[in-house]
Amino acid sequence: MRRTACSIVALAAASLAACSTAPAPRGDAGKTGVPASPPAAPAPAPPRDLAAIPDAVPRAEPRSRYGNPASYVVFGRRYSVLDTAKGYVERGTASWYGPGFHAARTSSGEPYDMYAMTAAHKTLPIPAYVRVTNLRNGRSVVVRVNDRGPFVGDRLIDLSYTAAWKLDMLRTGTAPVEVRVLSPDGDLPPARSAAAMVPAPARPAGGPATMLQAGAFFSEANARQLVARLAAAGIGNAVVRSSRAGARTVWQVHVGPFDTAIEVDYMTERLQLAGVAQVRRVLR
Repeated sequence: MRRTACSIVALAAASLAACSTAPAPRGDAGKTGVPASPPAAPAPAPPRDLAAIPDAVPRAEPRSRYGNPASYVVFGRRYSVLDTAKGYVERGTASWYGPGFHAARTSSGEPYDMYAMTAAHKTLPIPAYVRVTNLRNGRSVVVRVNDRGPFVGDRLIDLSYTAAWKLDMLRTGTAPVEVRVLSPDGDLPPARSAAAMVPAPARPAGGPATMLQAGAFFSEANARQLVARLAAAGIGNAVVRSSRAGARTVWQVHVGPFDTAIEVDYMTERLQLAGVAQVRRVLR
């Protein structure tokens, strides 16, 4: 169903990303009652102002047609979906999932939008609305649960990219959180939202932009092969640059430039999804 932050898994025989793992295939009808999912589509570039994306607003909704079996099995373990979300409060570890699943079908049958305020949970009815509070920094968001997972270790909830960004947990990959169900007729979140606490990224004034190094080779042909492979994966802003290492020429593949941390984080994950095991930041 999804990848979970901070572990590395195979994606079509290549390494998948430094902030997640993929358990069972998303949309496995035999496990969660949702039709088989088509392959995920490449994610669009992130909005400039993630802080402006509003939190989910609790509203009355019927149970989803998909994703709400009485129970289901993943990795040999059976999970029972709760009869009601009312009164649910739990603490545990949150993770997040991003580009590798953008536009793939969630357990509810809806396409996953990594920039929407959504989440995945193993047992809450779908849909459900929850307030997630990062216990490290007190930041809080409201998300709509429309997917199943995470199924790695003791993780409690899988958040969208934007929700994780608002909670300031993208770089760490996981965070200790409290998850509290909200009802549409009350128990709304406090006015002090995460968006107000996380400053919007700004372009540096005259400072150097960041490039990402996807590889370094003693062969120019190998460097250009990597550029072609990245282009086939939808990453078209890669260039080959040369430098000297003693008596030899090193051919480096750089991607960019990027002006904001959001763009850097996004492209780092795109590169890892394309099979680049090590990504280095360099100044332009």
